[in-house]
Amino acid sequence: MKIKLITVGKIKEKFFKDAILEYSKRLSKFCNLEIIEVQDEMTPDKATDVENQKILEKEGDRILSKIKDSEFLITLEIEGKKLSSEDLAKKLSSICLSGQSTIDFVIGGSLGLDKKVKARSDFSLSFSDMTFPHQLMRVIVLEQIYRAFKINANEPYHK
Repeated sequence: MKIKLITVGKIKEKFFKDAILEYSKRLSKFCNLEIIEVQDEMTPDKATDVENQKILEKEGDRILSKIKDSEFLITLEIEGKKLSSEDLAKKLSSICLSGQSTIDFVIGGSLGLDKKVKARSDFSLSFSDMTFPHQLMRVIVLEQIYRAFKINANEPYHK
């Protein structure tokens, strides 16, 4: 199984990079993980709605260029469905059992995700009604994917 994490922007802080590296190592036991960073657009202060929409479209096109038609796409959206860790584990297991070999997770930029990316999504997932920094969200997503694999393997970790 392959997991792709497609994100807008780069990781800047070393402590986030270290955490991502740690979960990447842990996940290597369960899947082939690929982290893809697409370039983010600079958002001007006091950007208009039109400017924001153009930024979303550019970032959306970059994201979609990294996704194959055959891949299962999970987008992270505040409006998405909230799952427990156990339910996420069941969801990933179900996707695998349906014959999917690649699951893509997408974290949008500071403005969110373009409507084209949302329309392509096979499942919209929300971790919370709160907003998290995108760099921290990357760590959270990787930790939850790792937790899901541990749950599905009946291995200790999840409590």
